[in-house]
Amino acid sequence: MSCPCDSVTSAGRTSLWQHRDFRRYLTGQTASVAGSSISSMALPVLAVLVLDASPTQVAWITFMGQLPPALLALPAGALADRHSKRKQMINGDLVSAAALASVPAAAALDRLSLTQLMVVAAVQGAAGVLHDAAAISLLPSLVDRSLIQRSNSRIGALFAVAATAGSNLGATLTALLGPARALLGDVGSYLVSAWCTARIQTRETTRARAGSRRLHTEIGEGLRYVRRDHRLRTLTLVNATTSAALALLNTLWALYLLKSLSMSPTAFGVVLGLAALGAAAGALAAPVLARRYGPGPMMLVALALAPLTQIPLLLASPALAWQIGIGAALFLQLACAAAAGTTQRSIRQVVTADDMQARMQAASTWLTSSARPVAALVAGGLGTRIGVRPTLVVGTCLLLVPLVVLYRSPLRGLRQMPGDRDQAVPSRPGDPLVQPSVPSPSPSPLAAPAPAPAGKGQRNPAAGGGATA
Repeated sequence: MSCPCDSVTSAGRTSLWQHRDFRRYLTGQTASVAGSSISSMALPVLAVLVLDASPTQVAWITFMGQLPPALLALPAGALADRHSKRKQMINGDLVSAAALASVPAAAALDRLSLTQLMVVAAVQGAAGVLHDAAAISLLPSLVDRSLIQRSNSRIGALFAVAATAGSNLGATLTALLGPARALLGDVGSYLVSAWCTARIQTRETTRARAGSRRLHTEIGEGLRYVRRDHRLRTLTLVNATTSAALALLNTLWALYLLKSLSMSPTAFGVVLGLAALGAAAGALAAPVLARRYGPGPMMLVALALAPLTQIPLLLASPALAWQIGIGAALFLQLACAAAAGTTQRSIRQVVTADDMQARMQAASTWLTSSARPVAALVAGGLGTRIGVRPTLVVGTCLLLVPLVVLYRSPLRGLRQMPGDRDQAVPSRPGDPLVQPSVPSPSPSPLAAPAPAPAGKGQRNPAAGGGATA
């Protein structure tokens, strides 16, 4: 529960910006996203252009970064529900900062190798999943449930703006300092995130009985909790299938733009920035679109547009006009992803009990992350065997799967957000959609401003393609 001094009890009368702990949370996570965008700009340049990585080597770097979430998401969620979320976030930030700092240090000594990048990717992935399991599930403890959708909208929009700034800063630092030393910007962002998290004063919800129970028992409890509620089950499956398709696409995306389309590092950074602006627009529009058209139809349309946004990428050739077209397509792709991602995350957080938040999120992260390493290796194999462009066609076709999953679910007809007391209840396949018993307050009109979603999936909406766990 929140401290009395910081408690937000009315969605209509209280501004989120007056909530001190929410501001601290948002500042730390926003700095982290900006830093991650620097890395998303600098690391591909470092691997592809400096170390001359092949498609297979790029795939292995991606695989090593995405494997830890698949292995550690469930234990991380159980630990976050059992212990202090803030301490888990701080520890994850400090480990990530130390691992990433080793890259410019090795480059200065002329000892940097692709093997080190793979190790750093694995360490960062492990620390990131511990941080994110706690960070996402901490939000419902900071603000009233009636404010969760507005909070996620502002978080997603500000994350996207930070990603845009980070991408542009990353391009500048890469040009001025080189890609290795540019990573020091992300190191600093981890330290800022840890400092802001340490200043949060809100009392967290923990389980007094946790110490007498085994971790695997609590993990199983979380998985059953998600499986029994058809809303959580459907949205988790949509996330997982979307993540698999985007992981295949994003594994070869930088390689395709930098080599096949001869895009310069500066243009690459600008394209990332345009994509992040799309994420800001989608996140800001999500509450209004959900209120006007309904969360279900809005998410369905967003998923239907996703495959169409890949067409300019597949048809492109090395020309300025195509670079502009790719940037516009990615703007639309991340706008759709952010609108759908903000809405589905809010639904899951609102309907989930306080002591299940981290484990619910961990179940989604685990299933989503499990698909990514496999997709990365498949992308590397297909990219080597049939070529990069045909592999991107395969990934585009896979984007149709989450659309089908949501279309076949009763959630496609959900016309309003669940109320703040409409928590998850056991349900069986085939049960009718449980309509909210308490309508959510209408979000106030939003003025100017995030897989993904968007691990670095949450921290880096631009690089993650908009998937959210």
